[in-house]
Amino acid sequence: MSGIGLSRVRTIILHYHLFKNAGTSLDAVLKHNFGSRWVTREFQGQNNTAQVENWIRSEPDAVAFSSHTMMGPLPQVEGVRIVSVMLLRDPIARIKSAYRFERDQDAETLGAVLAKHTDLEGYVKVRLAMPNDRQCRNFQTHRLASLVPGPEPELERAKSSLERLTVVGVVSDFGAMLSRLSDTISDAYPDFDWTEERRNVSMAGEQKGGDDPELVALLKEANLDDQMLMAGMCSKKTSGQVARKIPGVKQESKT
Repeated sequence: MSGIGLSRVRTIILHYHLFKNAGTSLDAVLKHNFGSRWVTREFQGQNNTAQVENWIRSEPDAVAFSSHTMMGPLPQVEGVRIVSVMLLRDPIARIKSAYRFERDQDAETLGAVLAKHTDLEGYVKVRLAMPNDRQCRNFQTHRLASLVPGPEPELERAKSSLERLTVVGVVSDFGAMLSRLSDTISDAYPDFDWTEERRNVSMAGEQKGGDDPELVALLKEANLDDQMLMAGMCSKKTSGQVARKIPGVKQESKT
């Protein structure tokens, strides 16, 4: 997009792309705006912050960075203003969507193979029984908590992370998240086009009812922390509550 502007201080967008949380749709918006200045990379390990910081330094022309696997404290790079972004989703809807995606995926990953050989209930029960597998157990809490390492309970660290991320949104209000992101980066990229674009996401899972009550109860019990995070997110209706202001940057809330 030729109209995108640049400020003297380098401003980048760092997208924490959580699996089946409309991250592909957000990436499509970022690619629409920044073209080849949108980049992606995956990482190993439970704390790869140093690798992410080196990635940002190694891509001086890039504006939007996206990864499924960033773990550890939020990166800090001298001379760079990092606008961190994450989308959250109703945990049960996310798990249903993950199952459907992996069932139809042309891949030989553990999840894809499992989904092709069992129903949703079997998929969930097997993954819950696997040690250290978080796909169906407070996945979002786990990922958020990784941003604030420490001895505190995982849920408390996840809540702290929500206060540290620049922009946090929910899949069910995708457009509002884009609006807040646009406000946040408007000084650096005033022509950012946040026209809502949905890709690779099914909202069918957001619909309640029609599922086995025992399976629903199992999923709720296994995702209590994720549900608490979502309840808190959905109660924050103003952009000032959900999008963190960056010191020295003027921001206006949209109504």
